[in-house]
Amino acid sequence: MELPELEERLVPFARTKYEDPFAQVSGVHKMPGHAGFSYGFSVRSGGVTESWFLRLPPPNVKWQGTADVLRQVAALRALDGGPVPHCSVKWASEELEFFGRPYFVVPKLEGDVLILGPGGWAESFAPAKKREMAAAAVTALAQIHRVDTAQLEYLGAPIPFEEDVTRWDRFVERAAEPNDMRLVPEVRAKLLASLPHGAPIGLFHGDYNWRNTFWSKEGELLAVIDWELCGLGATLNDVGWVATFSDPKAWATDGPVTPMLIPADDLVTLYQRAWGESLPDVAWFRALAAYKFAIITGLNLGLHRRGKRHDPLWEVTGRSIVPLLERARVLLS
Repeated sequence: MELPELEERLVPFARTKYEDPFAQVSGVHKMPGHAGFSYGFSVRSGGVTESWFLRLPPPNVKWQGTADVLRQVAALRALDGGPVPHCSVKWASEELEFFGRPYFVVPKLEGDVLILGPGGWAESFAPAKKREMAAAAVTALAQIHRVDTAQLEYLGAPIPFEEDVTRWDRFVERAAEPNDMRLVPEVRAKLLASLPHGAPIGLFHGDYNWRNTFWSKEGELLAVIDWELCGLGATLNDVGWVATFSDPKAWATDGPVTPMLIPADDLVTLYQRAWGESLPDVAWFRALAAYKFAIITGLNLGLHRRGKRHDPLWEVTGRSIVPLLERARVLLS
């Protein structure tokens, strides 16, 4: 949706929701990120200006899976009243009157996602501050995993462990470089031969990495964001995921240094402390995360090279496909 059309649609939306026929909309803009269907805008009513974040599904797709924005609403509302920093949903509906598709709106926060590495705003923080931030992030993650799932029927049944391995099979043959996938059969077999028994089941975020945490410039965690991959299943998927992105051994040595708050093993220790129980299957979930991301990278690199989805960053990330699979193999040893 182009911005002029969206602004036209936002005026009656704002006047209806504010119950103010004179409410004014301004500052409509696209939010950063790959999705491209998130927008910021402001509403002035009664002499007060408030800023908002609007999320819409992509056009011309079925409103299912990641395109079902109401899945995110279910997760965010389940967090209300609890300790997890998040954006509470102000308005959400599957009504088509205003935007021609479902939507949700949350307050727009002042701050930024956590950016580490060269040029990142948080890179100058002292090691002790980074550890404090890491503890806040994994404590919030453990609290997410403790959310009562009784109010999350909308998310469907939990994903079985075996299916979370095999559901990536169909993407392997679409990798840009088939030889990069040479370790997939071995790692897949090792994952299936050592499925966890009794790992915690609950709400998982699905893409818990530093760019999906939102902070003040002083390093206070303001919100966990971007819930489009959330679901019910093994909560340690999130731990494995964030650990993989904090594990230099999983990434190519000829690429950029892996930006991290603290090393992966320390992250896992902090999470187990926040969870309050021993978690013997973490290595399996770290291996699964590395396996998944290797396949995802191969798929996206293929889409980029075939001109289906232009994103040169996958050329850089693609150097780590084999290291990711090698790291998974080691973790499963």
